Amino acid sequence: MEKGLIAINIQWYPGHMTKTRRMIAEDLKYVDLVAEVVDARIPVSSRNPDIDELVGSKPRILVLNRADQSDPAMNKVWGGWFRARGYTVLETNARDGKGVQNFSAAAKVALKEKLEQWKAKGQVGRPIRAMIVGVPNVGKSTFINQVAKRKSAKAGNRPGVTRGKQWVSVDSSLELLDTPGILWPKFEDETTGLHLAFTGAVKDEIVDVETLACHFMELLNTRYPDALGRYKLEPDPDAAGWELLERAAKKRGFLISGGEPDTERMSRVLLDEYRSGKLGKFTLEFPDEGEQEDEHGAD
Repeated sequence: MEKGLIAINIQWYPGHMTKTRRMIAEDLKYVDLVAEVVDARIPVSSRNPDIDELVGSKPRILVLNRADQSDPAMNKVWGGWFRARGYTVLETNARDGKGVQNFSAAAKVALKEKLEQWKAKGQVGRPIRAMIVGVPNVGKSTFINQVAKRKSAKAGNRPGVTRGKQWVSVDSSLELLDTPGILWPKFEDETTGLHLAFTGAVKDEIVDVETLACHFMELLNTRYPDALGRYKLEPDPDAAGWELLERAAKKRGFLISGGEPDTERMSRVLLDEYRSGKLGKFTLEFPDEGEQEDEHGAD
């Protein structure tokens, strides 16, 4: 494997996503607010800039999902960052439901002015209607299932499993509109594509797994060096990702003919162990990187 890593240029915009974008635009008139579910590990890269353009001034909730897999300290930092930009923020782990029970209260905070208007007009008891949006594989359908306390939305762990739209009645005061995950035509920078690939938001077949693993090793080496200990590696500021990957393969005994390190096998193990949480709780983006407003949709 050569030291120079190839640039990643992911383009993935299936026809159903074009349809989803149009559907979201058409259905906004039926909802009071939009809740955008993002991956707390990559809270900027897992946002779709199309959403901001589509939603406009509609009240927003930013759901930091998978908060159990991200750095707890960084969850607080990102929560403050988004609140400073006018979002109501909810931190959740949709898999076990932690934080999800606070969604109704968060919706009322986001709609405080509108609720007061409804009350003044005598529209007491009118249910809040919320559209749930997000890129594929951020746990959106699982989040809806937890809010509704039943298997009401089809959930899966692979991109694009949710199809069509469906209303979910949580109770007399809250209705949710589920939408399929929507990506955007082209990731404008390599980092965004990498982060989505690291967490599995795009299919592994799209990116060379060894290239992806090299980039991930470099990220660990820079920001979470203690995690390298799982592979019996010491942090090495001067090491390239491919060098760390080869060392890890040798430590694990992943060898091919001639005693060469099996970097492809090591790459798959590395990514699987990260996604399953065996490496630890990592946030891959920091707020100083979140100022890419034009590209990723932060207000």
